[in-house]
Amino acid sequence: MRQPKDYLVFPLDVPTMAAAADYVRQLSACVGIFKVGLELFVQCGPEVLSMIREKSDAAVFLDLKLHDIPATVGRTMARLADYGVDFATVHCGEGRAMLESAVKGGGSRVSVLGVTVLTSVSGKDIAEAGFLPEYSENVFRLVLGRAKAAHSAGCAGIVCSGKEVGEIKAHLGKDFVAVTPGIRPAWEQTAGDDQERIVTPAEAIAGGSDYLVIGRPIRDASDPAAAARRICNEIAAALT
Repeated sequence: MRQPKDYLVFPLDVPTMAAAADYVRQLSACVGIFKVGLELFVQCGPEVLSMIREKSDAAVFLDLKLHDIPATVGRTMARLADYGVDFATVHCGEGRAMLESAVKGGGSRVSVLGVTVLTSVSGKDIAEAGFLPEYSENVFRLVLGRAKAAHSAGCAGIVCSGKEVGEIKAHLGKDFVAVTPGIRPAWEQTAGDDQERIVTPAEAIAGGSDYLVIGRPIRDASDPAAAARRICNEIAAALT
């Protein structure tokens, strides 16, 4: 049975190996997954993935959001699978062929997640990017279309807002994994937040989210481990 911490993904959005290792040390007992993004991977390379494995029992999520021609994405996903990561991301924006190539490259070794629409993106941003009003005025239509493409391509799941998870599950089934960033605990609202489509942990769990990506409320706390435990308590309450 999954424990509350198994739902919690902490993004190591720091610039150095030392800073990442410090957070892994502090949070390994109360976080289920550590996520490595572009900044840290470019700075440290695969060594940071090995560090997480050595210092923690948590799963590893490599969030590079691959976006290129299908052949390149497929080969790159195969290399990422060689690193032993549990999850890796690819953008959904260029259609089914790229997604299928990513899944083929990862094989059974890595769970490929399709990134639908970033939680920092608003309807206004969608309109400015040239999408029709039917998408800019209802971002979920775009999210659902991309989620369906990821599902049909064989992706394990998607990354989407917690506001969208319930409908995604209704259309694509409960086993299609939903990873939700843009999570803000009810007790912590961040000033100047760059996220647009945010929900609380309880709202995300109620909607059916499988994994909650929560960074700043933990990272910026005076006691990150205590903040993570508090979030786990909020998750536990939602689960019951």
